[in-house]
Amino acid sequence: MRPSVCFCKQMQTTAYEVVNGSYVPIRDTKQPINVNVKDEVPVAVPAPLEGVGAFQKLPMVMPSVDILFSALKKARRVSATKGIANIAKRERNRGAKQLDALMKELAVPLRMYKENFPNKKTLHPYERSLIELTLGDGNYEEVLRRVDTLRKRVVSVGKEHASLCAKSLTKREAEERLDEGRKKIEEIFNSEGKAVDELMHIAKTLRAMPVVDLETPTLCLVGAPNVGKSSLVRLLSTGKPEICNYPFTTRGILMGHINLSFQNFQVTDTPGLLRRHDEDRNNLEKLTLAVLSHLPTAVLYVHDLTGECGTSPSDQYIIYKEIKERFGDHLWLDVVSKGDLLTDTPVLFITEDSNSDTSELAKYRRVGPDGALRVSVMTKMGIDELKTRVHELLITQLSIIKDGSTEEVEEKVVVPKKQFH
Repeated sequence: MRPSVCFCKQMQTTAYEVVNGSYVPIRDTKQPINVNVKDEVPVAVPAPLEGVGAFQKLPMVMPSVDILFSALKKARRVSATKGIANIAKRERNRGAKQLDALMKELAVPLRMYKENFPNKKTLHPYERSLIELTLGDGNYEEVLRRVDTLRKRVVSVGKEHASLCAKSLTKREAEERLDEGRKKIEEIFNSEGKAVDELMHIAKTLRAMPVVDLETPTLCLVGAPNVGKSSLVRLLSTGKPEICNYPFTTRGILMGHINLSFQNFQVTDTPGLLRRHDEDRNNLEKLTLAVLSHLPTAVLYVHDLTGECGTSPSDQYIIYKEIKERFGDHLWLDVVSKGDLLTDTPVLFITEDSNSDTSELAKYRRVGPDGALRVSVMTKMGIDELKTRVHELLITQLSIIKDGSTEEVEEKVVVPKKQFH
């Protein structure tokens, strides 16, 4: 016998339509088309933008004590199957059914928590950062793992003792097996139920996080601690952050809203930044960097040259240069706060050496960055102009967001040679 040679040509499964004399693939909305044709250029399809708001969809978590009490109460109401005349058989049937019911009443909510709390990897990068910085890196996953471990132990012990109860030979033995199984499940839930209480605290913490709408222009106030960001947020928006004369008054991300010309905008107040490397920053500072890194915000950078904030103008200048270099692609507006307290003489801290100043730093000490707007919350100096500039900034950002959402991605499809005749 001679071997036969068989030639197989790959079947084309992509559907095309003719547009202006060219072949254009028809999009499949159900699943992406996997094309594997030689000499064809792969089409780059951009990944869809992940949304935010997962924290508001978290389930309500009951305290572990309430879950156990409710499960015990419901399980005790379970009766034996009707029609069993033998006392021993009836008692072991009742005991097995009660243990099975107790197991299910405890396992069902635990399974629901595990399934409805999102995987951190699937979250928007901003919300992922909030989890890590607010709860600690790895704590979120660890608590969910412990809740699932508790569920598995309850199911295992419940099935084991329900089986033992079903094999009882006497009424007394069935009752003892029932009591033994119930006590064992209670001990496990009481000792390991703290994971449920921790998950309840996590849910409350995350649900309290401010919701940022990616389709709504957002103004983010940035600067060193105590430079007046919170005062400006109260003045510009509906947000009511705490205002005190000490560093790190803002202990999280605070949101407010601005309504200008019948349009709604968002304003966020962020914790202050100090002059240090990223690895040395605390979680409050990292929250600010997370907002700038993962959200499409316009930046209102606030400078305090009066010396009242506790961070020297020289340090503020270094912080500002670093942040402006890293996030200069954001829409940007510089503001010098507490303008009513400024004098013609630049503020010098005892640790500073004015003789080593560059001309740029010396100018910054006097008037701040080029184009900075000088304002005062106390005297309302420059506030009207600030509101106008902020409105213009947000309108510009709104147009950018709209252009980005409606812009179509151009795709080039190369049809393999000799594919069509």
